[in-house]
Amino acid sequence: MENFSIEKLEKPFDIEIDSIASDKSISHRCAMFSLFSNETSYIKNFLTAEDTLNSLSIVEQLGAKVKRDAKQVEITPTKELKEPENVLDCGNAGTGMRLFCGLLASVDGAFVLTGDKYLRNRPMKRVAQPLRSIGAKIDGRDNGNKAPLFIRGVKELKPFIYNSPVDSAQVKSAMILAALRATGVSKYKENELTRDHTERMLKGMGAKIETDKEGYINIHPLKGALKSLNITVPADPSSAFFFAVAAAITPNSRVVLKNVSLNPTRIGAYEILKKMGVEVNFIEKENIYEPIGDIEVKYKELNAVVVDKHISWLIDELPALAIVMSLAKGTSVVKNAKELRVKESDRIKSVVTNLEKCGVNFTEFEDGYEITGGSLKRATIDSHGDHRIAMSFSIAGLICGMDIQDVDCILTSFPNFKAILESLRG
Repeated sequence: MENFSIEKLEKPFDIEIDSIASDKSISHRCAMFSLFSNETSYIKNFLTAEDTLNSLSIVEQLGAKVKRDAKQVEITPTKELKEPENVLDCGNAGTGMRLFCGLLASVDGAFVLTGDKYLRNRPMKRVAQPLRSIGAKIDGRDNGNKAPLFIRGVKELKPFIYNSPVDSAQVKSAMILAALRATGVSKYKENELTRDHTERMLKGMGAKIETDKEGYINIHPLKGALKSLNITVPADPSSAFFFAVAAAITPNSRVVLKNVSLNPTRIGAYEILKKMGVEVNFIEKENIYEPIGDIEVKYKELNAVVVDKHISWLIDELPALAIVMSLAKGTSVVKNAKELRVKESDRIKSVVTNLEKCGVNFTEFEDGYEITGGSLKRATIDSHGDHRIAMSFSIAGLICGMDIQDVDCILTSFPNFKAILESLRG
């Protein structure tokens, strides 16, 4: 396991960054959704990180032909997905495993989904149980709650009306993918809108998916193959957010993050920075599958904030926001965020235990935490194998210096993170 030391930044920065990692959520979906077409999909700027390359490898094991070079990925699917000869390794990707559950639930054959030691201990019942309720055959360790997961595909799943007890884009996406091969129209409802890349992309490919007046997403079964994808994957706003935080906490600094997804369900953390006093400007450029543009962030004096709504929009950015809260004037509160406990690590515990090492005053709740702003001191941080924790405290190191243990996990989503971090030194 590699460790990483960050030294305090000695001067402010003013920089444009056009090498932010491509969007992980969209890259995963590009690989998977290409299987619903009969023609070759062309995907430029596909994220070449461990998580998404694992999804690409699984697509290949299911029979698709994959051609990849520095500019784009080409995926040519087979008419019928084939039963793989080996287990399907999702690595560290919860998105990959949960979405493949939905996709494979209605494919004839037997499939085993596994992952690394961290993914094998993450809960999968939240996806497996609703899929089982519509006829899917999914089993696994811990009464079907943990990977490896065994899926025996069922060709004709039952249409459903499902009110989700959790607001999760992964659960929603798995159910939508299963519904595409159901025997009738299915209806899915969530309490608040979660990331909607799945609906946007599938509709762009020709799937009939619409939201009715009662808030149900109506998913019509496919009548044939979908159109292939021809897409340039934008920069990932969750990855870009670490450098927004760098500007927000470094006096007199400014950053422009280029060609980022401006999907409203993905920029909630930037709106929180605005509430804390940071200057944030969105410059939209284009909108095909997704709105895309630049984000400018300028340092301003920080004030405390209460975060208790639209948590599903912030689930990946809350660890980095905790760093901002630690330097803000007043006491910030995060509530209704129990979902943080079932990510790559228990992110509530990972955040507060590491903040304690940095001298920050906090109170931990079952569904969040309270942070009293002040200063940060150098410490040795345990990432718990969670890339978001490793990167968040690396950014904190710009203020006070930091030593991070187990940073290999950063490669799962943002291979050039360290290079961009060092570029802030000029």
